[in-house]
Amino acid sequence: MSATTDTKKRTNERSSATNVSKLVKIAMLAAVATVLMLVEFPLPFIAPPFYELDFSEVPVLIGAFAMGPLAGAIIELIKILLNFVLNGTVTAGVGELGNFIVGCALIVPAAMIYKKSKTRKNAVIGMVVGVICMAVTGCVMNGAVLLPAYGKAFGMPIEAFVEMGSAIFPVINNIFTFCLFCVVPFNLIKGVVVSVMTLLLYKYISRLLKGEH
Repeated sequence: MSATTDTKKRTNERSSATNVSKLVKIAMLAAVATVLMLVEFPLPFIAPPFYELDFSEVPVLIGAFAMGPLAGAIIELIKILLNFVLNGTVTAGVGELGNFIVGCALIVPAAMIYKKSKTRKNAVIGMVVGVICMAVTGCVMNGAVLLPAYGKAFGMPIEAFVEMGSAIFPVINNIFTFCLFCVVPFNLIKGVVVSVMTLLLYKYISRLLKGEH
């Protein structure tokens, strides 16, 4: 066997081992995210009770920082699919679709910025950008797609959501103001909480992912 052939073989073996290791980490983080998705609670002072806060984006964001934005999106997708299989859906799939899209709106921009230069400063900048993207995407998606789809699936007129919102904030009188005063603050709070937890935990969990102690 020539030296070149031997080198190529070792390179392929290392690449294969790296890919397997990455898949294991993705699966592990997705499993943790799925469990965390079960622990959720409403923020009744901000939004109607069907908007519930959970911490499942924390392991997803950690994975995205450690392995890149694509890995983060895959972890997010696996999390949604696992939850769908294990627990079914009470939103006709609308909630799951929204969770994936809005989750990726936070995860992908944050990880893309962090990937350019893996510093604490870039991590913070990435998360700030991600939280803003999450709030904007959540607002647009809820108003244009998710709430109309949810209402159609369960025979609820849009006015029903507006009434729920106006019970919290009297200024709400249409779907636009509902999204502005309920959906945006909810996603801002969720994004900030997830970002702070990620910032606190990333250093330690990334060491475990790298096999360090």
